[in-house]
Parts: sequence; structure tokens; C-alpha cells
Amino acid sequence: MNPTPRVETPSTKTIRQDILVIGGGAAGFFGAITAAESNPGLKVTILEKGREVLSKVRISGGGRCNVTHACFDPVELVKHYPRGHRELLGPFYRWQPSNTVTWFESRGVPLKAEADGRMFPISDQSSSIVECLLNEARSAGVSIRTNQAVAQIKHHESEGFEVNTQDGHIYHAQKILWATGGLKPGPAMKLLSQWGHHMVDPIPSLFTFQIKHPLIEGLPGLSVDEAEASLCGTRIRCRGPLLVTHWGLSGPAILRLSAWGAREIHQAQESFDCDIDWIPNVKDAGFGLESMMKQHPNKQLHTLSPFDLPKRLWQRILDILGFKLGMTWRQLNSKQVRLLTESLKRTTFHVSGKSRNKEEFVTCGGVDLKEVQFKTMESKKLPGLHFAGEVLDIDAETGGFNFQAAWTTGYLAGKAMAESAW
Repeated sequence: MNPTPRVETPSTKTIRQDILVIGGGAAGFFGAITAAESNPGLKVTILEKGREVLSKVRISGGGRCNVTHACFDPVELVKHYPRGHRELLGPFYRWQPSNTVTWFESRGVPLKAEADGRMFPISDQSSSIVECLLNEARSAGVSIRTNQAVAQIKHHESEGFEVNTQDGHIYHAQKILWATGGLKPGPAMKLLSQWGHHMVDPIPSLFTFQIKHPLIEGLPGLSVDEAEASLCGTRIRCRGPLLVTHWGLSGPAILRLSAWGAREIHQAQESFDCDIDWIPNVKDAGFGLESMMKQHPNKQLHTLSPFDLPKRLWQRILDILGFKLGMTWRQLNSKQVRLLTESLKRTTFHVSGKSRNKEEFVTCGGVDLKEVQFKTMESKKLPGLHFAGEVLDIDAETGGFNFQAAWTTGYLAGKAMAESAW
């Protein structure tokens, strides 16, 4: 394996480059590597404001790095993006998960798909992805400079960009790839706004729900293989595994709902209601309960849970509804069947807040997609300025989709910059 490239902090004051990548994350690295490999004569530099690069890649997926998702049909793939699904369809025909898999595997990092479609390096170590990107950057001649926070950017039509960093360094570049990740109100947004770009307000996406409710109190760790969560007052509903936590509800069903309902939840000031269908695949729960009454008349309700529900959840539902221990299935009456059916198909929870999902810290919002040319990822406001990754108003469900958007937009931006460089 090639040695890890030297990440440097510049000692010179003025540095001239062909392409300057602002942001040392997944999208920035992929764009820089693509540009340098596509046009080996170019001088490409990555500027990272922090002390290390690829920090989000290192901690993603619990340290395993959920590289992409095994969804190889662009039409199906875009359905996992609450924001950006229309704009990403064309780009995904040019660079999609199959291309990502081939790219990493051809560089010595084989990937594997898990049962739910998430793809990880076979090593189960994010360091495999980090080392691969660092080595490819070194091989392509990309310069990586850390502790380089951008203070100001000037554009001159004949000379390109002049980038000033907070420590006094000056960079000159023909083209800039802006790949700083999710935007927050501050200097970065002001810099982009100065060129006429409209910033869609950035707000959190992918978060868990803080809930206090007797149904789930004391049941942390309980999981349901398939549930459906819906945002009350809207048509937004999402299916998937659901997990009870110490603070409320989590799992793919909740995370997906938080992504698709991010704007509505934000407008509700984080206090809202959600419904849970514990058995979404059961169309007629009443019929199923009546079948249990016929098949197991002498069995006790508390000892035999229907529909493959976790026994602790079923018992808690019975307790809250007032069913006594020792009651048998034959003793159920039609009113009680309806009561159980209603509870299984719809339990309403009041959500009092949200919590970040471990390493997930995705935002929706960013550069308005109408102001970007998605064939090249170039700004429609300022020629020579390109975007990639989460700086755009693009975000996805959990499962490797956000990284795929980073690889795709980084690739397209890198290709375009390399082909149009002076």
C-alpha cells in the first residue's frame, strides 16, 4: 500500500493553483482526485479548515463507513432523496453506486452489501476508505493543506479567483470546487451570497425522536422489524425497522421520517405528533386477532403475541389497555378486538424534541439547486465556481445515500473542471 500522503500547512504566502477545492471531505476529495486524474497536468489543492481531512468519513457508519447503497437503478435511487431527487436523476445515470463500487474495488477496497442494502468495506473499517482516498490523492498529485480557513474570496474575470485564508495566505486559482459540507449561517454563506446565490436555510435532517410515553418507557433496546411512522397532519409516512431508545424512538423508520419531514418538523418548532403502525404489513388486524382466538383459545394473551410482535411490546400494550394477567384468547369480546386493532395500527406519540443519530449530522438546505448546472455542477451565477456534496440543498435517507450524492457530484464537478481548465 502506498504511504499516506503528507498533509501540509503552507509556509509560503502566495500559492498558484489551477483548481482549488474548499473542503476536505468526501465530495471534495472525490472531486479533486477526479480532476487530477482526468487532466494530470493540473495543479489541484484541497484546503481544509480543520486539523484533519475526511473526519466525517472516519466516523460514519459507526466507524465502518456506509460508502453507498446497493440500489443500481437511478430511477429507484432518487426516491431516497427528499431534496434533490429531480436534479440527481441525470447525474446518477453518469455516476451511480455501481460506479462507486467499481472505483473503490479497482483500488484495492472491496465492498459488501448487507441485507438492507447498505454497503461497507469488507474490512468493516472506515480507515480503508480514508486511506484509499488519501493514497489516490497522493498518486494523482493533489496537494492537501490543513488549518486553512477561508476568510475572503475575490473573483477577477481575466485572472480567476483569489482566496485569502485567515492566517494570511493567498491562493490564486482558475476554478473553485466548494465542498464544505452542510452550511451554517456565517462567513461561508456570506461568501456565496455575495455572488448572488440564494441559500435555502439549513436545518437538521436525520435525527431521532425524544418521546416520553408509558408504552415505551423502560423498553430501551426493543426493536420491531417493520413499522410505519407517519407525521401527523401530513401525508408523510415511512417504513422500516424501529428501535426504542432511552430517550424515545429511533431506527430507519424514524430517521427516514425525520428526513422527509425535516421542513415540517422545523416549522412545528420540534414539538409535534407522530403515529406508529406496529404491523403495517397486516391489512386486517381484526381478522388476525380473531384467528388467534380460534387457533389458541386457551392460551393466555400475555404469553402469546400475534403478528410476530416482540413479546415485551405486546405485553405492554395489553397492560396499558387494562387487560388482566391470566386472560385467555377465548375471553376476548368484539369491543376488545377493536381496541387492540386500533392500538396496533395506530399509536400516537407526542415528540418533544430531537436527538442527533450517533454520527449522523446531515442537514437539508444549502445552495439553491435552481442555481446549479447539474451536468457540470457549475454555478449559474459565477462561471468557474462548482459545488459538490452537502453544501447543496440535497439530502437523503440514512443508508449510504448521502455519501453517494457526494461521490456523484464530486465526480461530475471534477470532470467538468478538468475538461474546461485553461
